[in-house]
Amino acid sequence: MAEQAEIGLIGLGTMGAALALNIAEKGFTVAVFNRTTSVTDKFAAGAGALAERVVPCHSLEALRDAIRPPRAIILMVPAGAPVDDMIEKLRPVLDVQDLVIDAGNADFHDTMRRAEVARAAGQPYLGIGVSGGEEGARHGPSIMGGGEKAGWERVAPVLEAIAAKYEETPCATWMGPDGAGHFVKTVHNGIEYADMQMIAEVYGMMRDGLRLAPDAIGDVFARWNEGPLASYLIEISAEVARTTDPKTGKPVLDVILDRAGQKGTGRWTAIEALHLGAPATAIEAAVAARNLSARLDERKAGEAVFGPAPAPLAGADGMEADLETALLAGKIACYAQGFGLLSEASRNFGWKVPLPEVAKVWRAGCIIRSDMLSDMAEALAGSPDTNLMFAPAFAAKLEASHGALRRVVAAAALAGHPVPALAAALAYFDAMRTARGTANMIQGQRDFFGRHGFERIDAEGAFHGPWAEN
Repeated sequence: MAEQAEIGLIGLGTMGAALALNIAEKGFTVAVFNRTTSVTDKFAAGAGALAERVVPCHSLEALRDAIRPPRAIILMVPAGAPVDDMIEKLRPVLDVQDLVIDAGNADFHDTMRRAEVARAAGQPYLGIGVSGGEEGARHGPSIMGGGEKAGWERVAPVLEAIAAKYEETPCATWMGPDGAGHFVKTVHNGIEYADMQMIAEVYGMMRDGLRLAPDAIGDVFARWNEGPLASYLIEISAEVARTTDPKTGKPVLDVILDRAGQKGTGRWTAIEALHLGAPATAIEAAVAARNLSARLDERKAGEAVFGPAPAPLAGADGMEADLETALLAGKIACYAQGFGLLSEASRNFGWKVPLPEVAKVWRAGCIIRSDMLSDMAEALAGSPDTNLMFAPAFAAKLEASHGALRRVVAAAALAGHPVPALAAALAYFDAMRTARGTANMIQGQRDFFGRHGFERIDAEGAFHGPWAEN
């Protein structure tokens, strides 16, 4: 009998196949199974030099027998019901101590439910977030683990080996029990939505406000990628802007329909932020912007009624520098919201998510990787319960950059450029630096029409206004 595999993997779609090859390339034997047998055989046949460390299996029983006990099996199947269906089929085949690992894009509520069922049955279960797309899965993703720590430690040697490395440190960490890992991945994706939206807004201002051609915009992004904004998303934005469509010879951006897709994780982030009462306004704005982008016919009708909105920017001198600095300020505010949401969820669910480790795990392999994350990890280590914007290093950055964000949002509004995420980031910054806001008016209104009561600045307790006596 051939040497038994160290780990198993179910689901040989794009991500699963890439992850299996990554595991094999790092020296581990991996047993693989796909519901469609021909997919399994095709994968094994195409594994090339790695085929000697791939064990193709045509049944769940064969998969079980191919893995050294106590077994660990990664599920790379579509989120939702398919995960539940696979667990239902898999568990009767396995021994009670065998570990099931859901590495898909799961809703963390589902992960919490599955973890509770597994815990009641004495069966180990992990839910891990994996970020980086196909390229990351194949050559090194960012991995965010959730579940019992003993289960994580069982497979940590494999997961740390296949993860991306930042200065030789694996970007793979245990984030906490049950759904913690998948929640961290959800917030990652929410930040990703906001980061992408702000970049798109800045691109739109260069295209419609400064009248720059796509290749010139690509050059701007490339320059920015050598400074404080250095990140994967800025890097690929430069490449996208400079790319020519082979079919038409036009810039590829000029032939892409402006209707953005989404798989739901950004929406999940916004929903959970509302549930938890954690402000994530830049993420919410980014989700809404994608929803608006889908309303293409309505937008065309609106333009027919009101005329085209984006106009050339007045006072364009110095605008490129302001756009760069505004994007930096918006990015800091967005990350502050993301880490604030993680902190609130951690308290609410009792996870104790290590925020500095989250920042470190995101430094390589994932979509939002950027040079700033090392500074964020350091700031969060020094004061994990403080808003990231208030950490000395980032407070200094915002003090130097919020003026540019203000000028960019103002110029955009005057010229009709929609910049919802940048505007939300600015409003968040201003709200968080205002000791006395305007919610006193809201509380007065609520008490007037609903007798909800309010607090006073000069006494403890709940009070009503004099209108309550009428």
